[in-house]
Amino acid sequence: MRPEPKSGVLDIAPYVPGRAKAPGVAQPLKLSANENPLGCSEAALAAYRAAADEIHLYPDANTSRLRSALAEKFALEPERLVFGAGSDEIFSMATQAFLREGDNAVQPQYGFAAWAIAVRAAGALLKAAPEPDYAPDVDALLAAIDDRTRIVFVANPANPTGAWMPFSEIERLHAAMPANVLLLLDGAYAECAHGLDGFGDGLDWSRDKENVLVTRTFSKAYGLASLRIGWGYGPAHVVEAFNRIRLPFSVPRAGEAAAVAALADEAFLERSVVLFQRGRARLSEGLIALGIRVLPSATNFVTAELDSAAEAQRLDAELATRGILVRGLANYGMPRCLRVSVGTDAQIERVLTAFAEIKITKS
Repeated sequence: MRPEPKSGVLDIAPYVPGRAKAPGVAQPLKLSANENPLGCSEAALAAYRAAADEIHLYPDANTSRLRSALAEKFALEPERLVFGAGSDEIFSMATQAFLREGDNAVQPQYGFAAWAIAVRAAGALLKAAPEPDYAPDVDALLAAIDDRTRIVFVANPANPTGAWMPFSEIERLHAAMPANVLLLLDGAYAECAHGLDGFGDGLDWSRDKENVLVTRTFSKAYGLASLRIGWGYGPAHVVEAFNRIRLPFSVPRAGEAAAVAALADEAFLERSVVLFQRGRARLSEGLIALGIRVLPSATNFVTAELDSAAEAQRLDAELATRGILVRGLANYGMPRCLRVSVGTDAQIERVLTAFAEIKITKS
């Protein structure tokens, strides 16, 4: 006899992170995890280092400094904010709080992998709405909702496709959803879409909604991925449920200090957004010029669709031998696709040169 996990746990596919190592290459160019190639704000780094003297102390369980900073910056009610170890922990809190056995959650077909893990760990069913040509479809999402649906996940912009919806489509989705279903709007890449006509992050819009939770992260545009700082804004009754089950001290003191400083450094954020937007345009143009289809993106990456799964695997492997790591998307049901994070100008040119040389030597 031995302890056995509950039914369904071992059926969950574990999360597969972007590769960080290439055989025989000491320092590969890692474009597999959508990290910020500029690093992080110097102010954030200084705040993190200064907090080292407090490493023996528990974090503030209420994340008070970051709570106040976010509330001030975005004009939000501080008591309606919730924090976690990245957005992922907030997704898990949502499923633990609102999904019962026999319930289901709905997501677009190519939804972020952490959603599926959280849903299935809660003992519920995940339903995937078709995404014609890799783009989220509001009507398909609505058609997937049934009387046991309790959460609808939507990322805008989306990972791993890069697709985005005009905010009018988010509004249409919400207006047609049952009132007892939580709309979880994942804005991990919201900063990357800044300035796009029709895009909205949903924060102000969600203020008077009883069934909307907006999540954000410091991992992407702010460059604090290793610190795992995620936050959400939702109605009081949703946040109250989260506060009953969230683990204490999930946001470290040094991480909170860095996030507060990063939030104040608007110049760094602006530089990052400009780099993302210019870089994804250059990557897209360069790959298209090589005859490779590129999915439209509003994020800090582009997703390329090759002619076959075998071709995608070959390119992935050959790029790795040249010290360039990208992300194959077979585990997302997109076996013909490779996701390439935006790098610096020099890194992008290195990637495009490698793609061109590999395509030329295609057997």
